[in-house]
Amino acid sequence: MQGGSQAGSPLGPRARKRRLPQNTPFLRSRSQVLFQSDDTALSRRLLKLTSLLDVAKAMSAERDLDLLLPLILYEASKVVEADRCSLFIMDRERNELWSKVAQGSKNEIRLPVGSGIAGQVASTGAVINIPDAYADERFNRSFDTSSGYHTQTILCVPMRDASGDVTGVIQALNKRNGRIFDAEDEELLLALGANAAGAIENALLHEEINRLFEGFVSASVVAIEARDPSTAGHSERVANLTVALAQALEHTATGPYANIRFSPMELQELRYASLLHDFGKVGVREAVLVKAEKLYPHELDMLRARFQVARKDLQLQSYRRRIAAVKLRGDKAMAEIEAEEEARLGEELKRLDEVLEFTLVCNRPTVLAQGGFERLQDLAQLTYADAFGQDRPLLQPQEVRSLSITRGTLSPDERREIESHVDHTYRFLSQIPWTRTLRRVPEIAYAHHEKLDGTGYPRAIPSKTIPVQSKMMAIADIYDALTASDRPYKKAVPHTLAVDILSREASSGQLDRDLLTVFNEAEIVRKVMNRAK
Repeated sequence: MQGGSQAGSPLGPRARKRRLPQNTPFLRSRSQVLFQSDDTALSRRLLKLTSLLDVAKAMSAERDLDLLLPLILYEASKVVEADRCSLFIMDRERNELWSKVAQGSKNEIRLPVGSGIAGQVASTGAVINIPDAYADERFNRSFDTSSGYHTQTILCVPMRDASGDVTGVIQALNKRNGRIFDAEDEELLLALGANAAGAIENALLHEEINRLFEGFVSASVVAIEARDPSTAGHSERVANLTVALAQALEHTATGPYANIRFSPMELQELRYASLLHDFGKVGVREAVLVKAEKLYPHELDMLRARFQVARKDLQLQSYRRRIAAVKLRGDKAMAEIEAEEEARLGEELKRLDEVLEFTLVCNRPTVLAQGGFERLQDLAQLTYADAFGQDRPLLQPQEVRSLSITRGTLSPDERREIESHVDHTYRFLSQIPWTRTLRRVPEIAYAHHEKLDGTGYPRAIPSKTIPVQSKMMAIADIYDALTASDRPYKKAVPHTLAVDILSREASSGQLDRDLLTVFNEAEIVRKVMNRAK
């Protein structure tokens, strides 16, 4: 029954059209037009849905809010075929909408929730679709007046998070080709807004985590510098020098580091490691950290007091000799005895003062002249009589050992205690649940005092196991330590001398010669100093 009724066909209207006789030209051409029209609309919708999926993937991968927001606007304009779009984010604390990515505007825009078209959508959560902006009393013409733009059609939809709460608003202006926004545009823009809300929430959370880490790092640096004020600014300077050196490697075309490139996240990881490289100093005794001279202040006070007692002892001995001389030689020799004793006492006090002055010179963090250490051993034999007439050493054995320190102010035990700050740093930083992109912060900071020849500390590891980031930090750390003007235990050396010292250490195989070449040729110090001004 080929020519019978098709009313009950389960294939529907389109199937019936396909069964029309092919020898009817009029019907055939009309059927083709209908099929072409349906296929075009379906292809167009499929293209938009595919675009939505693509932008959803792109948005889920982007964590930088400054890059994400323009991406959302671009895709929103493309999906609904709008001339331009704006995106507003809800600020619940201030009950405002804010935007810094409104197409056609370079300034941040803020408006109260409930005010204007975007504010009403944020307040009610309902879509607003205006076919003729100037015929709608909700439209504010001031933007058009100030910008010279002419708004015709508006589509404004809410952005909702997974809980259904409105987190922002997307507003599209002027459907292209003079058309108006339809229900399909509303549906597509709502779908894009839902994806955008999730992506923005993730980006904001990522930003908050970054601010959290920044705050933690800043607080840690403050804690370090509070315990050792003499090194204030050291961590920041080392971080700036190290990161600048890492960036300079991008322009290196030859040598072992020609192909090394650091991503923004790797640079952030390096910066955090540099800022926190001395974090372990919080585990070192403060007296050792700030030790400016070989003797601690309380030790020097005791030494000075001992010399004062010795001085009084010399005077007492002189008066005893005078009394004995008068008894032996009589009153008539009093003037002569006085003159003799005054001269003798003056010489003895002068020698005592010279010993004290030499001791104070030894106490400073300077290298003694040839024979200085031998004289210290001789002075260790000097004694004085205490209040009970008992002979006591003028210099205690521990004081002699401290005053005999050949370099700096620290004894071997104290130097080991200072060096232990690296172990403390690693142990403390390893307790922090770093993100995947920052997981190497403890490892990089741990190796900043290691040497390429295996003579560094605390592990004395060989060059091949030292991260390149740590090798860069070592150069920056030593340079700043040499040139810093705020260290009480040493004088700052000029830039040229610091570079010479670094070069000698590189020549002896302790520092990386290729990295030091980049450090010098790229003028890292000058660039960082200019940037800080």
